[in-house]
Amino acid sequence: MKLFPLHLIPNDTTIDFMRHRKPVLVLMVVLLVLSIGIIGFKGFNYALEFTGGTVVRTHFQNSIDADSVRERLAAAGFENVQVQSVGGGNDMMVRLPPDAEHNNAADAAQKVAEKVRAAVTSEANPATVQPGEFVGPQVGRDLAMNGVYATLFMLVGFLIYIAARFEWKFAVVASITAFFDLILTVAYMSLLGREFDLTVLAGMLSVMGFAINDIIVVFDRVRENFRSLRVEPLEVLNRSINQTLSRTIITAVMFFLSALALYMYGGESMEGLAETHMIGAVIVVVSSVIVAVPMLSIGKFAVSKQDLMPKARDVEELARRP
Repeated sequence: MKLFPLHLIPNDTTIDFMRHRKPVLVLMVVLLVLSIGIIGFKGFNYALEFTGGTVVRTHFQNSIDADSVRERLAAAGFENVQVQSVGGGNDMMVRLPPDAEHNNAADAAQKVAEKVRAAVTSEANPATVQPGEFVGPQVGRDLAMNGVYATLFMLVGFLIYIAARFEWKFAVVASITAFFDLILTVAYMSLLGREFDLTVLAGMLSVMGFAINDIIVVFDRVRENFRSLRVEPLEVLNRSINQTLSRTIITAVMFFLSALALYMYGGESMEGLAETHMIGAVIVVVSSVIVAVPMLSIGKFAVSKQDLMPKARDVEELARRP
């Protein structure tokens, strides 16, 4: 390993990535199906922005655990309440679902917060609350739909851009790979029950952008090698992966480290974004090597020299004519 210039792996590797491409791609399909199953059955721990409701931050004079606060709220008649420790053992974040009785911000701030304080306080450990933060259910639904629209917009935009810059096979493969990265990242957040808020959504879109950027670099090398090398297509794909492997890993490591710094020092509000970036960086670097490029050798996505050299394509078409 060299430091100047930085090389995490040698530039002249000769790893045969294409040898086991078919079973690896089958494994990735199985992983994709499992991820969709996890998302479908487990769902998400949606934050207030998407579900609507009220958030009340509660400060206790002495330390207290979340289970005790949850039990007190349940005894007072609050249902489907989420309680999370924040900052330390003295502060709790209480999330309540929308209440028809309190359908505006003023009611949520003045009445819901006071009810929470009355339910959780005690003589031995008195509590104070901040005014509740209220989000209406319609706002949550609108934000969720906007997130879906943003994801679809990015996928379509990537498809058009790569098709114009490369060839339609590259565009479809890149979009499929980016979607694969997104689903795996989302499944991770769902499996571990991480809170899904606007910062996590922003992280998802960032992961897709990072995936497309990484794939384009490798695809650009594939195109160059198809035009310059006189070897079989599988060898061209193998060499392209090996030649860009060091760059791919270095980029992912830098992306991961920046997200790790944000996770450690960015505060609680940035944890979702940072964690999404970290798991996304790992998934992207793996998929760009063992999913994106190998797909260019499968079925209708198989790329040949004729696809990337118009003159050669025209000569081939003339030769086929009677």
